[in-house]
Amino acid sequence: MYVKLRMPDGTTHRLEALEGWRVMEVIRDWGLPIKAECGGACACATCHVWVDENWVAKLAPPSDEELEMLDGAFQVDERSRLCCQIIMSPELDGLTVELAPESLADAPVEQLAVGG
Repeated sequence: MYVKLRMPDGTTHRLEALEGWRVMEVIRDWGLPIKAECGGACACATCHVWVDENWVAKLAPPSDEELEMLDGAFQVDERSRLCCQIIMSPELDGLTVELAPESLADAPVEQLAVGG
């Protein structure tokens, strides 16, 4: 199973994902620069992504906590989610998301490991 991630600079990465893992963990564990400051506790909005339109309806609806955290993010729209709250399952194989610019951590490109 995999997640397709678009970065703010337009590059795309196809990341192998494991069932039960948070999309934020998948992105982080592949070494891509995502802030994810709270580590998945839904206590910040530093893993804000835009979910591809074709996938929005396939996700569980956001919780009140997630919606409250998204209030602190920039450029929020109906596709906005915190990727720490999206849990990978076989139904989400191929999920496509775009990392919001404010969720991009500063990381040297040469340290990144990306999936094929």
